[in-house]
Amino acid sequence: MTSTAAALDAVTRENTYLRQRNAQLQTEVVDLSAELERLRQVVERLHGRSAARAAAAPNPLSGGQ
Repeated sequence: MTSTAAALDAVTRENTYLRQRNAQLQTEVVDLSAELERLRQVVERLHGRSAARAAAAPNPLSGGQ
């Protein structure tokens, strides 16, 4: 095998690897985006509960005077 053929083979292998890795990373980005959205919804739900509690009942530790 000539050095040109060897270099071409190496570049082809690297290109294949990089394409596979790119596909893996894109899948991970999609997965992380879905997880981020789920966590945002959880935070919004928890924030809504704490805001509703704060509006519904006065804080007994606030003194009220």
